[in-house]
Amino acid sequence: MQDRSDDSVVEKMNADGNAVAKANDQTILCHVGRETDAHYGAVNTPVYHASTILFPTLAAHDAKQDARVRYGRRGTPTQFSLEDAVSALEGAAGTVLTPSGAMAISTALLAFARAGAHYLIPDNVYGPCRHCCTEILKPLGVDVTYYDPAIGAGIADLMTPATRLIWMEAPGSQTFEMCDIGAIARVARERDVITVIDNTWAAGFYLKPLALGIDISLQAGTKYLSGHSDVMMGTLACASNIFPRIKDFAQRLGVCVGPDDAYLVNRGMRTLAVRMRQHNESAFQIALWLQSRPEVLKVLHPALPDDPGHFIWKEYFTGASGLFGFILKPVERSCLAKMLDDMKYFGMGASWGGYESLLIPTNPAPLRTATAWRPEGQSMRIHVGLEDTADLIADLEAGFERLAAAERKLANSMRRTL
Repeated sequence: MQDRSDDSVVEKMNADGNAVAKANDQTILCHVGRETDAHYGAVNTPVYHASTILFPTLAAHDAKQDARVRYGRRGTPTQFSLEDAVSALEGAAGTVLTPSGAMAISTALLAFARAGAHYLIPDNVYGPCRHCCTEILKPLGVDVTYYDPAIGAGIADLMTPATRLIWMEAPGSQTFEMCDIGAIARVARERDVITVIDNTWAAGFYLKPLALGIDISLQAGTKYLSGHSDVMMGTLACASNIFPRIKDFAQRLGVCVGPDDAYLVNRGMRTLAVRMRQHNESAFQIALWLQSRPEVLKVLHPALPDDPGHFIWKEYFTGASGLFGFILKPVERSCLAKMLDDMKYFGMGASWGGYESLLIPTNPAPLRTATAWRPEGQSMRIHVGLEDTADLIADLEAGFERLAAAERKLANSMRRTL
C-alpha cells in the first residue's frame, strides 16, 4: 500500500520559536525540540528531576511567572522538548501532556463540562471515554448523546443549543469504522462547537486533524509515540484558540508527567516515521492475507479498497497503522484458546502501538447503545508489529491449523456422545 506521508510538507517551529526549514515529518521529528547548545552538546534533552526551582535573586523570584521553568509540576526542559515535538508533528499551537491516554480523555471532556451542556460521542468510542461520560460527566449534569460513526454532516440533526463538544475517533479502535472528519468539523465550526478527535491510530503522522479544523487532537502517547510498550503518556495537541484553556485547566487539576516518561516518549518519537511506515506496510500485507483465509469472514481495515470507510480514509489519511480487526467464523472458546495460547510472535495483552505484535479476541457489543454490533462471528483485534511479515504469517497459519484441529476434535467428541 502506498504511503503518502510525505505529500504534505509544512513549515514547523522549533522550541525557540524559530522556523525549521520546510521538511517532511521524518526530518522534523529528528530535530524539533532539541536545544543541544543549552545542554552541553547532548543530542537528546536530558532528564531533569525537579520539584523546587531556585531563583538567584529576589527580582528573579518576583518575575518567576515569566520564567518557562519555575516549578517541577509546570514542566522542565524534558517535558517541554516532548511538548514541542508533539506540537510540531500535529501542527498545534501547543500541547498538554498527561500521565496516560485515559487522563488525556478525561481532561478534554472535563475542561468544557457544565451542568446542562450537551456532548456528542461516537458509538464506537474507546471504552474509557464512554465510562468517563457515564460515570463522571452525567452525574455532573452533562447530557451525552451517542451517534452512529457514519453520520457525517447528519450530525447537525443531533445538535441542540446546548451542544458544547463533539468527539470523534477515527477509526474506532475495536470496530474500525471511519467518520467523516471534515464534514463533522464543518458543522461544528458553523455552530461554534468544540471538536476533539482521538488520533492515536494514525499517531499524528498519517492524519493531521488540526489542519481539518479540529480543535484538539488527542493521543495515547503510550502507543505509537512511545513505540516500545514501556511507558504511559497522553497528549492533547491544541489549536491556538483552545490551548490556553486546556493548559490552564490541566494545571489547576495538577496534571503533570514524570520526566523519565517524557524522555522515553520523546526518544520514541525520533523513530516514529520509520516505524509507522513499517507498521503500515506489514499490516496491509497481513490484512490481504487474512482476506484469503477460509476461517475469516471479514477483515476490518479502512485502507482495504472494499472496506466501507475506505473512501473517507483515503480523503483524510496518508497511510494506515498496524492496528486493525477481523471476524472469524463462529468458534468455540476452547478452540480459540488452542489457536491463541501457543502463538509464537503474537502476544495477548492490552494496548498496542509497540514494536511487538498482538492478537486478542474482542466483544464490542456491550459498549454500543446507538448502533448494534452483530459481526456474525468472533471479532478479533490484531496489532502488527515490526517483526518480519513472513514470520508473522507463518505464526498465524500455524494458529489456524491448531484451531482447525481443535474444531475437528470437538466435532468428533460431540458425534461420539450422540
